[in-house]
Amino acid sequence: MRIGAIEAGGTKFVCGIGNEHGLIEDSISFPTERPDVTMGKVIAYFADKRPDAIGIGSFGPIGLRSGSPLYGYVTTTPKPGWERFDFLGTLKRSFHVPFGWDTDVNAAAYGEAVWGAAKGVDSCLYYTIGTGVGVGVYMEGRLVHGLVHPEGGHMLTRRHPQDDFPGLCPYHGDCLEGMASGPAIEARWGRKGAELPPDHPAWEMEAYYIAQSVSTAVLMTSPEKVILGGGVMQQAHLFPLIREEVRRNLNGYVSAEEIKSDIEHYIVPPGLGQQAGLCGALALGLRAYERARTSGAVS
Repeated sequence: MRIGAIEAGGTKFVCGIGNEHGLIEDSISFPTERPDVTMGKVIAYFADKRPDAIGIGSFGPIGLRSGSPLYGYVTTTPKPGWERFDFLGTLKRSFHVPFGWDTDVNAAAYGEAVWGAAKGVDSCLYYTIGTGVGVGVYMEGRLVHGLVHPEGGHMLTRRHPQDDFPGLCPYHGDCLEGMASGPAIEARWGRKGAELPPDHPAWEMEAYYIAQSVSTAVLMTSPEKVILGGGVMQQAHLFPLIREEVRRNLNGYVSAEEIKSDIEHYIVPPGLGQQAGLCGALALGLRAYERARTSGAVS
């Protein structure tokens, strides 16, 4: 099979072709520009690939409620030209195949559940912590949607005692994204996170905010695995700091051995590495194809 995959980020797009085993056979990336320019490149990439289906994990917020006039759209975003853009409809006019459609972080969570660090369990959370912060939620064998879709990156946080940074989020100021994203680290300390040494106080503060969100999510959704990805989490020394802070926050209340004695295998990096988002989009496309075949829409 040939399944198309699109990891549509606010900074760059990654498009690829893969198979039903989760193997990416070819890919391309390019900056996210105006919709007409960006989508022109997407369509050109797939034009000669003859995909059986295409899966899309998109930056958001996006419309996910079937039957809504905004289904398939990017809805509210400050990115110029993308607000209320008909993403899915644009592709459907060029490719007559089944489409999978979800947020970029839900796609990554799904990819990890099918082929990655959460394979074999029924629930996981996937955090991407980078230019922005997003959280994908996979529970009881399915991706979670509701009124819109999970927006865990904008959970409100308790301020670190030594932190007087006001936060960067244009909507909430000091939410998780406003305090812990890559741009927030740079704005607070005057240097990018990758330039800060492992013993810099930035990392204890970063772990404080991320662990707050993880602890709250564990109490609210009780996932079987927590996966932390994105550019900020390339700093591997963050993981032990976050794990210890989560333990401190929960204070023995959650009586699960995965947290009490095996947290190193509970809060983990993506099993799919930097391809979690693209493989997740591939998994969405494969699911869309299988659903269409079951319904008789494709043979």
